[in-house]
Amino acid sequence: MPGTLVAEEVKTAAHLGQYAGDPNFMTSLARGLSVLEAFAQESPQMTISQLSNKTGLSRAAVRRCLYTLSRLGYAGAEDGQRYSLRPKMLTLSHTYTVSNTLSSAAQPILERMSAQLNESFSVATLDGDEIVYIARSQVSRLMSVDLHVGSRLPAYCTSMGRVLIASQPPDEVERYLSRVDLKPFTGKTVNNVDKLRSMLRNVRRNGYAMCDQEFEVGLRSIAVPVYAPSGKVIATVNLSGNAQRMALLDMQTQFLPHLRAAANELSVFLR
Repeated sequence: MPGTLVAEEVKTAAHLGQYAGDPNFMTSLARGLSVLEAFAQESPQMTISQLSNKTGLSRAAVRRCLYTLSRLGYAGAEDGQRYSLRPKMLTLSHTYTVSNTLSSAAQPILERMSAQLNESFSVATLDGDEIVYIARSQVSRLMSVDLHVGSRLPAYCTSMGRVLIASQPPDEVERYLSRVDLKPFTGKTVNNVDKLRSMLRNVRRNGYAMCDQEFEVGLRSIAVPVYAPSGKVIATVNLSGNAQRMALLDMQTQFLPHLRAAANELSVFLR
């Protein structure tokens, strides 16, 4: 469905099976994380049966996970049947945010840019085949989905994702292209591997990426890389704008310099 937020991949029982025999792998911890990851925007409350179906874990295993999470304050069920996450979960994300130098440094920079330019800006990193937002300033609701820190989107049809994929070594890019499912979110989504490969080469050569209504109709974006001292791209900064009021040329001429300045500023914090 166009504009649907991509949910974080749930580690199912079948997925966890690949670690069988590893003496250092804590299966019980992995099961608990699978239960936590099963909760999503479209399913904030679930029963033991629903969680069992979604994770592939037995009802008994899910029940034990929920019991432990409830005793620790991370989950609970007001009616004793439908479980949901509790505010204590925010302490985990807050710990990451305050301990991550890039995330902590990015937020005030994005907010300053939004105040000056009256546009929405984001910083994201790559996690598997998806981008994860680690900082965001929003002046208006641009998308049908509510993007926030921790939101995940597919890399192939987003400007930030293309910057991050294009920065990978050539063999990594080819492995990505061989496995990615190029789902067409809109009529403009690039869903041809050869065309995407060519676009990624252009991103690497030009030093920025643009997406014109490929993830959601009416949304345009432009992104640039953030470099670590080693020269490796570790994140990306982007601007998202409404296609009706923001021309592609304006994004390049008016906003690209601001994005590059922000990326350079962020790189300083990593030294």
